[in-house]
Amino acid sequence: MLVTGIKSKPVYAPLRADVRGRYHLMLGMGVGDAALLRVIEEMRSAAPQALAATRVLVIPQTGAGVPVAAPPEFSRLPLQEVRAFAAVPALLEEFKELLGRALMGTRLYVAGPESFIGLAMKLALEFNLNKDEIRAEELGTLARRVYCIHCRATTEEVRTNIVECVACHRWLLVRDHYSRRLAAYMGVMADAEAPGELPPVKEVFA
Repeated sequence: MLVTGIKSKPVYAPLRADVRGRYHLMLGMGVGDAALLRVIEEMRSAAPQALAATRVLVIPQTGAGVPVAAPPEFSRLPLQEVRAFAAVPALLEEFKELLGRALMGTRLYVAGPESFIGLAMKLALEFNLNKDEIRAEELGTLARRVYCIHCRATTEEVRTNIVECVACHRWLLVRDHYSRRLAAYMGVMADAEAPGELPPVKEVFA
């Protein structure tokens, strides 16, 4: 069964601007754009000079066949850079490159689904950003990344309490135990004690 109250499960607070930072790096996915714009408005009021040291990488909400472009709300602002990406891997690759050149005083803001936040924070920690330099706000789908403890594969966009592993095809129970190192929730074999007997499959991460 799902176990609630596990301390490893991340808790996210609404994003707030940290004007003590010298450089600001913002990542957004889908509806996460709204949180980033809110932070930028805070900066514009409290420290407008910070906008010139702010880079924004976003995956905008677009329909099929629509060219990827930065939302106009960002393009109108006097930011250092705004770039739009069609998918998470491309954004993370650019993010990794920027982290390699990041200077002391950098602040990171991430807004979007938890799976996106987890991947971004995993990279940030690999580059030794301190936790007090990272801020995240969860917005959008609650779908999870699930790590199979049996074969070590990761299944993306999981919305149900039971999911079939993409690699070993075991049926996994999605736990609330979260690994920041893996940026994923743990999945354990659901019918290990009684093969073929599975709990009802329910959509719980809409």
